[in-house]
Amino acid sequence: MVFKKLMASMGAGGASVETDLFRADVTPGGVAEGRIRIQGGKVDQVIEGLYVELRAVVEVETEDGEYKVNQDFARLQVGGTFQLREGAVHDVPFALGIPWETPVTVFRGVQLRGTSIGVRTELEIDRAVDKGDLDPIQVHPIPAQAAILDAFGALGFHFKGADLEKGHIRNTRQRLPFYQEIEFAPSAQYARGINEVELTFVSDEHATEVILEIDKKGGMLSDGSDAYRHFTIDRAAIGQTDWAAYLHGWLHEVGSRRGWF
Repeated sequence: MVFKKLMASMGAGGASVETDLFRADVTPGGVAEGRIRIQGGKVDQVIEGLYVELRAVVEVETEDGEYKVNQDFARLQVGGTFQLREGAVHDVPFALGIPWETPVTVFRGVQLRGTSIGVRTELEIDRAVDKGDLDPIQVHPIPAQAAILDAFGALGFHFKGADLEKGHIRNTRQRLPFYQEIEFAPSAQYARGINEVELTFVSDEHATEVILEIDKKGGMLSDGSDAYRHFTIDRAAIGQTDWAAYLHGWLHEVGSRRGWF
């Protein structure tokens, strides 16, 4: 028995954990629901904690270049300490809140390449940590985000790529330690002076901040340029503006000043 406990503490014959999501499709401000199944091993063990969390892969920029790291967020404890008997099975339901700033991963059936979000389970057992597999989720935009994405599509812009950047955008209500950049390539109408437009959303339960920048000449923090636009959409006022016309007006204004059109 002592040998079995020793082997279980090293991961051989010990408890295992598996997560089952009821739905992989979620929205910021929503909930990811599922069930965690804990399967007992060959010996009795003490479960000291059970958690679910969201994980993203974000880019970190340094003077020496860029590298990617795993960024965990929205951590939730779903179980306390209990005795897991040999071979026993425990099913634990959970409802993990999706932060309002969670990046969008899919829009109208199109995957936003460069952005992936998943649910990960962590089991604390015998003073060790066992992390389950990452279960991907599909994060769909909320109405304010969809309105802006649709507006770019109406103007002929094409999705180019997306990534998650470590850091904060100043003068916003950002809470997460990273933000998403969605890149659009322009249609022929705007291609003379525009290589791309970068879009970032910072949302909460009341409103969505929209941060736009034409070309990348110093990053999302260079807000002293006329090629930068920052505005807020209140949830109750989404449908009161023609957003395609609004974006066209801004792009035409910048282009006229710079002699693009």
